[in-house]
Amino acid sequence: MTDQKQCFFCTSSRKVIDYKDADTLRRFMSSQMRIMPRRRSNLCATHQRELARAIKRSRTLGLVPYTLY
Repeated sequence: MTDQKQCFFCTSSRKVIDYKDADTLRRFMSSQMRIMPRRRSNLCATHQRELARAIKRSRTLGLVPYTLY
């Protein structure tokens, strides 16, 4: 059996995914500023949904861009 990676938010001491923390959110976005799928981000389903919600919220507020040109 291969060594599976753990969810970043489950293993860290962070309780909430903050939409104002743009650096952490960009870690889970591709170079075209798209949200990485679960198989690439290695997040659990709960945290992947929360992350997507936080990224969309920060895009609306202008903290993270929709696309890069």
